[in-house]
Amino acid sequence: MSSNPMIKSNVQENVILEGKPMTIQGAINKTLILLGIVILSGLYTWNLCAQGFSDKAGLMAVVASVAGLILAIVASFNPKSSPITAPAYAVCEGLVVGSVSFMYASLYEGIIVNAVTITLITLLSMLLLYKTKTIQATPTFRKIIFTSTVAVAIFYLAGFIGALLGHPMTIFNGSSLGIGVSLLICAIAAFNFILDFDFIEQGQNRNLPEYFEWYGGFALLVTVIWLYFEILRLLAQFSRRD
Repeated sequence: MSSNPMIKSNVQENVILEGKPMTIQGAINKTLILLGIVILSGLYTWNLCAQGFSDKAGLMAVVASVAGLILAIVASFNPKSSPITAPAYAVCEGLVVGSVSFMYASLYEGIIVNAVTITLITLLSMLLLYKTKTIQATPTFRKIIFTSTVAVAIFYLAGFIGALLGHPMTIFNGSSLGIGVSLLICAIAAFNFILDFDFIEQGQNRNLPEYFEWYGGFALLVTVIWLYFEILRLLAQFSRRD
């Protein structure tokens, strides 16, 4: 079971198989579909920004962020809804990704290509480590990653509340501390991949219903986007130090 915040620890319990069981290949296919949706919707807000409608794209990104959070909560508590909520979530996150990516691209040349490349390399590296059992999702490992992920979530929440009160977080300014924190968060996000992979494999082994393929793909998408944004922030900090 995954420590991804979008996956409840008891989600596999008391699930009755109806119809076809999920498969790893099916989860991979659903993940690719979701990533494709993110790219397409991301291109939409990217093009809006490129055409000079940054305000419109920014407003869409804010609305999409709220809608995406609601969809994520619904999917988390009701996995059976994931064939609908997961693609809808991908659309919302794509709108955010496109707008945010354009903002970074306008400030730092080549940062998007570098961030995408590093994200993909990290994903494939963690998959290799998982497949070779170099890193295993043991109970202790799950607890550590879960606790770390919750700590990051609290850190984000504190920063959000601080910004609302007129005290935005300034730690990510290119300082050694900011870079160190970003590296730590990137590592925590990367290790969440191990738990996502394990969730999908265990789902196949337990013959969970086919809709869990969408649920597993959704979990992976959450981690991919989280890591991508963190890598963008990390690369931006390195650029500020040049």
